Amino acid sequence: MTLTIMEQSDNYIRFKVTDISPAEANALRRTIISDIPKLAIDKVTFHHGQIRDEEGNEYDSSLPLFDEVVAQRLSMIPIKSDLKMNFRDNCTCGGKGCSLCTATFSINKLGPATLYSGDLISVGGTVSKPTDPEIPILKLGPKQAILVSAEAVLGTAASHAKWQAATGVSYKYSRKFIVQKKSSIDYEKIKQQCPSSLVSESNTTITFTDDVPCHALTPLFENKECKIEEDSSSYIFQFETDGSLSALEVLDYALKRLPQRLNSLLESLVDSE
Repeated sequence: MTLTIMEQSDNYIRFKVTDISPAEANALRRTIISDIPKLAIDKVTFHHGQIRDEEGNEYDSSLPLFDEVVAQRLSMIPIKSDLKMNFRDNCTCGGKGCSLCTATFSINKLGPATLYSGDLISVGGTVSKPTDPEIPILKLGPKQAILVSAEAVLGTAASHAKWQAATGVSYKYSRKFIVQKKSSIDYEKIKQQCPSSLVSESNTTITFTDDVPCHALTPLFENKECKIEEDSSSYIFQFETDGSLSALEVLDYALKRLPQRLNSLLESLVDSE
């Protein structure tokens, strides 16, 4: 297997993988979707009752939304994650919660105001924080307040969507568009607009690929004068992340995790025999 990164930013990546089967390509896709650990809020404690500010003014902590709705919104906030942390079930603290497996946050907000993800304040030495501080959660009216504590732990999307680090995970065959120069296709225009898509050119034919996206290639899909060849051993992948992990971190973890998943499957087949 050969992997080539074609385009990369912090939260997006497009890469080409060659010499793999369709089953291996789909296994890599599913691993990226459901088997990458990230931090997400898994426990929220609401502190109800009267709350006083520094000037002695009283606020009511009864929220305009049900606690369950607020907790669900908090759980879906992307949090910058550290893959060096332990899963809580496998931590040396025995699942009690410590700095090696748990990130702790608090919220103390007085109305009237809008509660945003940036109002999640890390406590207890936690260095993680929401990737976007401007995600709205709820609106507090006059004399309303929210006081909560929350714990974030590592998990994977196989358990819940809140732990899904990558989205828009897709792949396609590597394709070639072979155009006869004697055809009516304006290949010179395509060549001019998509220079990076040009694969080869001879006296009679010119070949393009959509491995590098280009809008000028679109008419070739439905043109009967164009011959399309797909390589079932070569795939173009792309996905983006919610910022909890970089795209390269997700890809690196997936490539290391995939052999472990396959070995687990093999062991289960052997045990069943």
